[in-house]
Amino acid sequence: MENSFLLVILFGLICCVLSGNNKLKERFSWKQVDFKFENESTREAALRSGDYVAENNVPLGVEVWKNKLFVTVPRWKAGVAATLTYIDLDENESGSPKLKPYPNWEAHNLRNNGNGAGKIANVFRLNVDVCDRLWLVDQGVADLLGGQIVIHNPKIQVYDLNKDQLIKEYTLPTHFIKNDSLLSNIIADVKNKNCDEAFAYIADCGANALIVYDLEKDESWRITHHFFHFDPLSGDYFVGTPSRGINFQWPDGIFGLALSGIQSNGYRILYFHPLSSTREFAVSTEIIQNKSIASQAYHKYKVLGSRGPDTQSLSSSLDEKNGVLFYTLLNKNGVGCWNSNNEEYSVDTNALIASDEVTMLYPNDLKVDKNGRLWVLADKLSNFLYSQLNFTDINFRIFTAEVDQVVTGTVCDKNSSS
Repeated sequence: MENSFLLVILFGLICCVLSGNNKLKERFSWKQVDFKFENESTREAALRSGDYVAENNVPLGVEVWKNKLFVTVPRWKAGVAATLTYIDLDENESGSPKLKPYPNWEAHNLRNNGNGAGKIANVFRLNVDVCDRLWLVDQGVADLLGGQIVIHNPKIQVYDLNKDQLIKEYTLPTHFIKNDSLLSNIIADVKNKNCDEAFAYIADCGANALIVYDLEKDESWRITHHFFHFDPLSGDYFVGTPSRGINFQWPDGIFGLALSGIQSNGYRILYFHPLSSTREFAVSTEIIQNKSIASQAYHKYKVLGSRGPDTQSLSSSLDEKNGVLFYTLLNKNGVGCWNSNNEEYSVDTNALIASDEVTMLYPNDLKVDKNGRLWVLADKLSNFLYSQLNFTDINFRIFTAEVDQVVTGTVCDKNSSS
């Protein structure tokens, strides 16, 4: 009888932890996303032409620079008015703001594509570097779930955020892109704050590869490694509540990318993980920046450890100030963390900091901004892909909180891991 009573208490405590979100505060939410068109007649014309089909617009990626909260809207289906947008944080404290196209409407007008220069076809995730530049990788293909319309070859774009201008466009070599390629993530790495000496790392989760781009030399190379592949025991997903959840299987490889601060040797550590995996891996950027050895130096890539069952993760982001690595948890409808100052990577040194099976359904992306704030976007993408969205409910949410407040009292707190 006593043991049964203890089990009931323990189960209750676990449920409270797994369903609690008292640290991340909801900032924005939408039943459907809308765009800030030039005027109402332009919006009506977009609706008539099919350039804007409200139910086909699902926000996916986030990034923050000063007063701009960038939000990507991939072209999964036809009718996505703009795939790269932003919210002016000075104008919007909360609510359901309309998304503004970045850098302008013309960049998203694919009907007047020309040679594709300066156009943005399809973006998933973004990264802002220390030089106030926005980096993105453009898939180049629209209507991914439909006719797969090729707009242009996949490319990297870099924008000067102070001028809102495209300053670099690099088309990836054709032989880098395989039949199953999906360029799901990008992160920029500036060496010693020298803005010319910069690299971009791109995760190809479909073809299990990491693409590296050298800005200074204007060249790229493709890296392969066993650690970039999915774990066949971690490809099963269940997102949602027990009564209303969606079950699916994915074989996605390398996905989450995060960088440490600069180490004593002048390089960083790239933390990475496949989506269909519960393990975290690491490699020095000294290795991946050397194209002659990047794919051959097998033992330079390290297995950090496992987060435990059902901890498949999409995106990750590291706060350089305290070394905390944050990551989304798909099957747990939440966000986890690990302090990289801790030598051990295990179930015990990782923490679930927020989880809610209603409001945080499908946590898709997160970022730590330059001011030490964590931003998380949840978008019910599994419903969009495999079922349907109910547009009488709130479908998309963006949460935020100070990093220090989020980790307080967890194993990710520097005071707890020292």
